[in-house]
Amino acid sequence: MTAARRGDIDSGARETLLRAIATSPAYRLAHEDADFLDSDELRPVRLQLELLKPESHLRRQNVSSTVVVFGSARLLPSEDAQAQVAALQERARTRPIDPALRSSLARAESQLKYSRYYDEARRFAAIVSEHFQREQRRDFVIVTGGGPGIMEAANRGAHDAGARSIGLNITLPHEQAPNPFVSPELSFRFRYFGLRKMHFMLRARALVAFPGGYGTLDELFEVLTLVQTGKVRRLPIVLVGAGFWRRAIDFEFLVAEGFIDVEDAALFSIVETAEEIVNVLHAFYGGKPPAAEAMVE
Repeated sequence: MTAARRGDIDSGARETLLRAIATSPAYRLAHEDADFLDSDELRPVRLQLELLKPESHLRRQNVSSTVVVFGSARLLPSEDAQAQVAALQERARTRPIDPALRSSLARAESQLKYSRYYDEARRFAAIVSEHFQREQRRDFVIVTGGGPGIMEAANRGAHDAGARSIGLNITLPHEQAPNPFVSPELSFRFRYFGLRKMHFMLRARALVAFPGGYGTLDELFEVLTLVQTGKVRRLPIVLVGAGFWRRAIDFEFLVAEGFIDVEDAALFSIVETAEEIVNVLHAFYGGKPPAAEAMVE
């Protein structure tokens, strides 16, 4: 009989085997296994986590109700837009027939025309935040997609007022960085658009949509559909910029052709200024903060 029985190993081999076990993905604690959490099988869990995490933070911060602000990520503050136009005009003096430069200048001039909405979004957010936010209960807290443009303007307005504001960023192929005016403790990042949309609506007491592109239109029609179908209670939906909205979407045509009812076209208001947005909210709520209850089922 040999000294070593079958299955016996020396100390060196034992350590090697134990090290292999300890470093194996199978041995990781489930909540520490990033590859496992990122797998297709765990998608339901990730969806649940994206619902629970922001909700937990918002409750701890006493956020009772929100005002959702949407709009283009491309709009600049008026002073930046003016500087951009001036720089391109200077270049155009020496290259007057450059088609690419002329196109850039035309785009910059359009940006300058719309830059006033950056300023209006900033003023509106400052007015609402200063009027409604209190230490023990925070009402009408500004919430945006957390990025640049109109989103930055609204978060910046709340910052101007010394108030909190929320940013719901989304992971994209070209990463969307948060703007610096979102309150750090209320800055969230989402993987799923669906859960992000839900958080926009859970505490929403108004939606304010400034000129924008696909993202703005997507969010606007999502809310209009939810209100039209009774999935959420009626709330003020305010479109800012009559010239833009009446050309971008012909609501009268939709009514005339029978695709929406006359009552559906009355689900929103169209205004021009920060003060007019505030007036719509005052008319709807009577100047009082709404009850702190969920807007969706």
